[in-house]
Formats: sequence, C-alpha cells, structure tokens
Amino acid sequence: MLRHKFLVTAALAAAIFSQAPVFAAEDPVVAKVGSLEIRQSELDLAVQNLDPQLAQLPDEQKKVAALSGAIDVKLLASGAIAEGIKDTDDFKKRMAYIGDRELHNAYFRKHVIDAVTPEEVKARYDKEIASIPKQEEVHARHILVKTEDEAKAVIADLDAGKDFAEIAKEKSQDSNKDEGGDLGWFGPGRMVPEFEEAAFALEKGAYTKTPVKTQFGFHVIKVEDKRDAPPPALEQVEDQVKQLVMRDKYVALIEKAKSEQKVEIVDEALKKGYDEVNKMQGASDAPAPKP
Repeated sequence: MLRHKFLVTAALAAAIFSQAPVFAAEDPVVAKVGSLEIRQSELDLAVQNLDPQLAQLPDEQKKVAALSGAIDVKLLASGAIAEGIKDTDDFKKRMAYIGDRELHNAYFRKHVIDAVTPEEVKARYDKEIASIPKQEEVHARHILVKTEDEAKAVIADLDAGKDFAEIAKEKSQDSNKDEGGDLGWFGPGRMVPEFEEAAFALEKGAYTKTPVKTQFGFHVIKVEDKRDAPPPALEQVEDQVKQLVMRDKYVALIEKAKSEQKVEIVDEALKKGYDEVNKMQGASDAPAPKP
C-alpha cells in the first residue's frame, strides 16, 4: 500500500528538521534512518495523523503503518538536507507559514476546544431549545384499503362501535396492520400531504368520516393523541451544541485579537473581498474551524 507514504502532517515534517540535542528519557528512539532519528513522540504524531482508513486498523498495525510513513519521510528528508533544500528561501517561507498555522491550532485548542465546559454546553442547549417554535405531533392509526367503498364500509363499522385496531388487523392492507394500523408519533412533513392534512385536522380520539385518498389507496385515519413535539435530549445533540459554543468562543477570540492588532490589507481588491467574506461569516451560523 502506497498511501502510508503521505501520512505525516506538517507538524511531523517540521520535527524532522529540529535537531534538539537533548531529549527526555521518556521519548526514546524507535528507529534510525542514516543520521536521522525517529523518536516515540514523532511516531505518536504519525499515528494521530494516519489516513482515516488506516486509522481503523488495530493499534499495532497502526503503529507499523505510521512508522513506515515516518521512515519514508526521513529517507527523503535526508536527501533534502544533503541538497540544501532546507536552507532555501522557499522552504523557509513554507516552514514559517506552517509554524504560524500550528501556533494558531495550538491557541485554538487551548482557548476554544479545551475551554468549553459542560455548563456552557448545557446553557447553550437550553437557549436553543427555548428558541425553537412549538410543533404539534399526532399519534395516529390508519386503515388502508384499495377502494372508496371499502373505506366507507370501514367507517360504517366504526360508527357502529367496532374497535379501530381490530378492524385494521382484519382489513388493512398496510404492512403495520398487525399493530392495529399504529403509525406512532409524527409531525408535519412526515406523511403525504392529503394524509397529513386529514390527520392534523382531527381532534384527539376522532376518526375521519370520509375516506382519505392518496397515491397508496384509501385511508381511514384515527388520531389517538396530540402533543407538542418534545425537543431532542442534550445527549442527542451535544456535539452540535458544542460546535455552537466553540464557534462563539472562536469569533470572540478573533474579534479580541483584531481589536488589539491592526489588520491592514494593502491590495484594494483583496480588501474588498476580505470585508465581504467577513461580513457573511458574521451573519453565518457556521461552526468555528477545527485545527
């Protein structure tokens, strides 16, 4: 497999050229490539940045794949050093940019990702839930038949006092007939328009007095109950809510930095584009970027 050759991120690439003379005892050498060493810390970085498919491998296989990638990097890095590539202006510019990006990511992690507390997530969840408009749901049953006359006969049986669920088990042609035609709870947009309109127009305990025609046939519908749709539990949406908290923290962090440091864009066309993009981002609900 060739994909392991590209598994090491910029952070690991930068580490290749860092020739620190002293390493902690807990960061042992795991491999050598010529005069270059691969330390445990570099291997850990390589494991963290494995291709998503390789990241699914068992731990030992992941380490081997990561080590293979790290060795490939060292092999070509030694050639680059021999050719003086790391001393070129182009390489220095690239490493300066990579260094700034890694500093951004570390700062982001410290002040945004790691700074989010459970209390903040819960408070934002409560705020979002409070802002959601109430939406009605119905708990309904139905009996599906092929013809209007059959549906009218079902309604006549119901008028005579027969049990809806028992009639559904006997006559309905839907797959849920064994459950007495029970459709459970549903809100707007879940059913075909004709069915939905009829169901939501019924009062609790009532059934349709005329057959409801849809593309599936003719229905007789009974509403067992109505309620306001319950909000999703925090556990179901915790990741999304956390993203909102992170977005707010990131925006505040950027705004604070902009208030403390002057941002000047000399090129007028770039300035116009930058201002427009920032204006759109200010009105967007997009989550903060991830490092």
